[in-house]
Amino acid sequence: SERRAASGGGKAGSGAREPGGAAAMERAPGGRQAEPHRSGANFKSEGAQCYKDKKFREAIGKYHRALLELKALLLLLSQEPAGQRPPAAAAAAGLSEEQRQAVEAIEVDCYNSLAACLLQAELVNYERVKEYCLKVLQKEGENFKALYRSGVAFYHLGDFNKALYYLKEARSRQPTDTNVIRYIQLTEMKLSRCSQREKETL
Repeated sequence: SERRAASGGGKAGSGAREPGGAAAMERAPGGRQAEPHRSGANFKSEGAQCYKDKKFREAIGKYHRALLELKALLLLLSQEPAGQRPPAAAAAAGLSEEQRQAVEAIEVDCYNSLAACLLQAELVNYERVKEYCLKVLQKEGENFKALYRSGVAFYHLGDFNKALYYLKEARSRQPTDTNVIRYIQLTEMKLSRCSQREKETL
């Protein structure tokens, strides 16, 4: 079905970078445990397992919890003066650039995975799918799954020009992907019909 195809082949997020990212999150400089980081990474891993088990509602909860953990941590690190940080944030204050990038990578994977979960619903909230995918693209403008799912979301929301833009961007990354090609054909058909109707009304 269109919904299953749009979810991206059954894998939530881009798990290829998860092992390194999660490992980097678990160790703070000097051998200390950066508990807030590990918590976010663990919730993301639990979400991935729920997705694999087709427990999509539970997976959504896990991904949201992971994002809450990461957002709270980043907020504390960016806004609190060093001397006023709570103990948990103070322990993580020595984040390296690599660890900061790992936080963002997990955040991107969670949003991508949330979009994949939503696309499995009986009634898909395409507005929310679009929102999550655009969050991914703000950080990773060439993320294939986010480009493709953005195109799918815009298609179902009736914005065919934007749908075609994102789908063509996705095709430029993976030219032989059959789902992308199919949705481009569907979108071009819709645009052609809209154009024909406009001519008839003139």
